[in-house]
Amino acid sequence: MRHHAISMLGTGLIGDFYTQTLHGQRGADRVRVVYSRSESRGAAFQERWDIPESTTDLEAAIRHPDTDVVVVALPNHLHEQAVTMAAAAGKAVLCTKPLGRTAEEAQRMLAAVEGAGVFGGYLEDLCYTPKTLKAIASVEAGALGDVTWVRSRETHPGPHSAWFWDGRLTGGGAIIDLGCHCIEIIRNFVGKGNRPVEVLCHTDTLVHPIADEDNAIALIRFESGAIGQFEVSWTFRGGMDLRDEVAGTQGTIWLNHFLRTGFEMFTTGGSGGYVAEKAETAAGWLFPVGDEVSELGYVDMFTDMFRSIDAGTSPRETFYDGYVVNAIMDAAFRSAKAHAWEPVTLDWRGGTTPRIAITPEMYEGFVVIKRELLPDGRSKLILKDPVTGDFSDRVVAGA
Repeated sequence: MRHHAISMLGTGLIGDFYTQTLHGQRGADRVRVVYSRSESRGAAFQERWDIPESTTDLEAAIRHPDTDVVVVALPNHLHEQAVTMAAAAGKAVLCTKPLGRTAEEAQRMLAAVEGAGVFGGYLEDLCYTPKTLKAIASVEAGALGDVTWVRSRETHPGPHSAWFWDGRLTGGGAIIDLGCHCIEIIRNFVGKGNRPVEVLCHTDTLVHPIADEDNAIALIRFESGAIGQFEVSWTFRGGMDLRDEVAGTQGTIWLNHFLRTGFEMFTTGGSGGYVAEKAETAAGWLFPVGDEVSELGYVDMFTDMFRSIDAGTSPRETFYDGYVVNAIMDAAFRSAKAHAWEPVTLDWRGGTTPRIAITPEMYEGFVVIKRELLPDGRSKLILKDPVTGDFSDRVVAGA
């Protein structure tokens, strides 16, 4: 196992989560230098995480002679500049979500890392939560049959920093901030080789006095016929709601990652301290998160990234994945504006996926629509006559 020295770009909440994880996950990787646009924030971050150096010079941080990996934890409008500089420096680069503000911007970043021949990892943490990884493995093993529908929901009271609220810097509102997570979770369950075909999206600004959406809901139709549904909001009260649901021809999965996860506490307040990210109160009934960086996927995400760097292989989440997510979000914004389904425009590398096929069961020349077990052990069949098209019930012995 190689030991990696990291240039951390950014000192916001995500930089804290990343550094906390990196300094604890494999015991082999350390942040060597941190970049911040603010000298005081950089110095505080340096002291907080025992980092040898801090700088306000972006290029100096990226080209630092003692680091081999660059982690981009910067606001969205700085991603392309940082990624391009890291690729030019010949260093592996890991970029937080979303990769770009638009698919065009993301595609330029993808071209930069591929053109330079450097490792590019997309830091999509919510695809690495322990529950998600286990659920994906179950789906890939066929436990649910063909996936027909995936719902991913992320809602909370709104972001922590001012720049998040400025669409000129971010590229959008709740979709850009939260929808990118939901889309990639959906893609993992329906299969990354399953081409996203078109999107129907509704957005609105209901609560916050901003120019971009603070609420959105969308449907994504995939080549197989599967539907992905995402719900995002910056106006949800009560903390952060992270939930996923997966439906297939042979089974169902429900996931709750942050609220109602088995840890509930009541306090009259005053001394409870930090509860969890986006928690709105420290009094009353609370839902603390036991190991936040693990539950949010950071531990498994960075383990995958650095193992992949060591092995010279692709991680689970690549820059190409980030580009596809941006293309889907672009279609969502176009759809919301047009009030219609909009095609997903992208350079697709995933091949083709056949449409979900139905091979019906037959019983005495009739098509079995549904079979259910009765309390007395007999089975009730819903049958269709293939000649007349008529439907009928039939109770038969045994299962």
